[in-house]
Amino acid sequence: MRDRLVALLSDYDLVAIQENDLTAPSMWTVHFATAAARDQAADAVRSAEEIVPPQVDLAEIEDEDWARRTQADLPAIRIGRVIVAPPWDLPAASKSAGGEPELVVEIEPSRGFGTGHHQSTRLCLVLLQHRPMQDQTVIDVGTGSGVLAIVAARLGAAFVSAIDVDPDAIENARENVVRNGVASTVEAHVRDLTEGGMPPADVVTANLTGTLLARYAPQLGALVRAGGCLIVSGFTIDEKDLVLDAFDGTFALTESAEEDDWWAFVLTRQPHPSG
Repeated sequence: MRDRLVALLSDYDLVAIQENDLTAPSMWTVHFATAAARDQAADAVRSAEEIVPPQVDLAEIEDEDWARRTQADLPAIRIGRVIVAPPWDLPAASKSAGGEPELVVEIEPSRGFGTGHHQSTRLCLVLLQHRPMQDQTVIDVGTGSGVLAIVAARLGAAFVSAIDVDPDAIENARENVVRNGVASTVEAHVRDLTEGGMPPADVVTANLTGTLLARYAPQLGALVRAGGCLIVSGFTIDEKDLVLDAFDGTFALTESAEEDDWWAFVLTRQPHPSG
């Protein structure tokens, strides 16, 4: 039930969720980028047949720095050899369990989604580390904080284009790109996925939702060169088939990862048929 509710809310410009499981019943405070998105999400929750209808109350928050404050206690988190850390919990880089140098990525929590604390972000980071990234071109769709784009660059990518429709997210991503010393490799731009015109890349990452992945499958597919791969996440076990069906025929499932019923796929674009 919890994962279904998170997946539903994620379709409406969701910025952050604060959970208080000490209350009875459990109370969530859910923040959205706009009042319109909040109202649409409330209507969707009230009408969702698969979710026990909660009591929904709407509120306006004038203090625009709430996002930073709600994430002020987040600690560093390790995913493979990558450590995603806020400025106040930066560890000293050392060797990973496999003997490789750890990659410490500093992310300032803000309006941009992606601190490494959500399962979907961690799954993308796991699958990125399984790819040969050296000299690859990358497009990170819905970049949020820029964490996936930055990690791709730190893993050896030659060029990374990070795009998002949210200007606040791009501002945060650009700050994080500079903070991590990859400004010569990563460019972050406000861009709608439907605009087209971007040259295809070797690797495309899209940590969205199952609904958005299915809706924009043609546009996402067009960003991947023949033989390249698309790393998708942000969907639950109930949406696996929806995502796979959306890319069927053009992409083959070559790897998957799962955590707490959240899933991620590596979808490899089939080479164009000869002749």
